[in-house]
Amino acid sequence: MAEILKRHFELLADYHQFYLQDESVKGDLSESWTPDATKRLLAVAPGTIGVGTVRNRKVSVDVEVHVAEPVESFDEWDQVNDCSIEICSGRIVVAGCTDYFPDAARIDVPPAIYRARVLYGNLGSVSDDGLEGQDRYRVVLWSGNTLAPTVLKQRQGES
Repeated sequence: MAEILKRHFELLADYHQFYLQDESVKGDLSESWTPDATKRLLAVAPGTIGVGTVRNRKVSVDVEVHVAEPVESFDEWDQVNDCSIEICSGRIVVAGCTDYFPDAARIDVPPAIYRARVLYGNLGSVSDDGLEGQDRYRVVLWSGNTLAPTVLKQRQGES
């Protein structure tokens, strides 16, 4: 299926995370980073998705909005998670967790419940000190049903 929109970001993944959030919600993930969420690198709260990263530096993030669920191989990805997010305001904020909210990037979308697929690549490229790496993250959204966080592909060394 064709994508409606594709945006690229270089986000500061302070505290090893970045998020997508409905502009109208508080976006509090403090209670959402449970041991299971940390293991899957994904936390959710109403109107908010927290994507865990393997570095707390600037990371490459692509966000795509599609008309339907894309059919694709997960071969090039280390981990793949699905979840959902409700966007009531029609604006998704894409930001690092310490970014200044009013200045953070926005993506305009029709208000709806969106399925979100989070793909994590090159996780093993991170240096021992965690400062350098080619890790990358991709979030694909399409209109869909509510879904609890689900791991579709687990990274090596995690079970």
